[in-house]
Amino acid sequence: MTDYPDSATDIWLVARVAQQDEAALMKLYARHGSLVYGTALRVLRAPGPAEEVTQDVFLRVWRRPDRWNPALGAFPAWLTTITRNAAIDRLRKEQRRAPLAPEALEDLLHQLGDDAATGTNTWFDVQTVIALLQELPENQRILVELAFYWGYTHSELAEQLDLPLGTVKTRLRAGLIKLRALWEQI
Repeated sequence: MTDYPDSATDIWLVARVAQQDEAALMKLYARHGSLVYGTALRVLRAPGPAEEVTQDVFLRVWRRPDRWNPALGAFPAWLTTITRNAAIDRLRKEQRRAPLAPEALEDLLHQLGDDAATGTNTWFDVQTVIALLQELPENQRILVELAFYWGYTHSELAEQLDLPLGTVKTRLRAGLIKLRALWEQI
């Protein structure tokens, strides 16, 4: 583990939080709140949800401070990881509730083939695509959904999910190929 100048302070504050010291939690928030909020905002692209994720992350710290192991990494790195995961989970929940935008459907259907994009049974097509997406491996499905539902670019996906750009492109392409194959089986 790399020693950071303030890591001893973080260790001490987290130990105090484990003893239910609210003042220690407030100090952790003062020290790292902007990092957590900024990370959530980059993923969610909306201040309100980013604030909610920030609150959720510090609530997790309050409830389970023992989840952080100083031997495995610095506190800010751990916070960034749980923040990114919480924000992505939030996006997934919103995706399940969000209606599929017509232009996103057109783009996705176009990727599946010209016959799909010019079909007349749009409601059936939407329901079919939603069902077929569930057949993809999770690492491909998430990328396809974020790219087509939310409009993320390859670079944005790589940054937000902390993946190499080549991995994002490979998984996205593999997901689209599998989705097309599933579509053609119908």
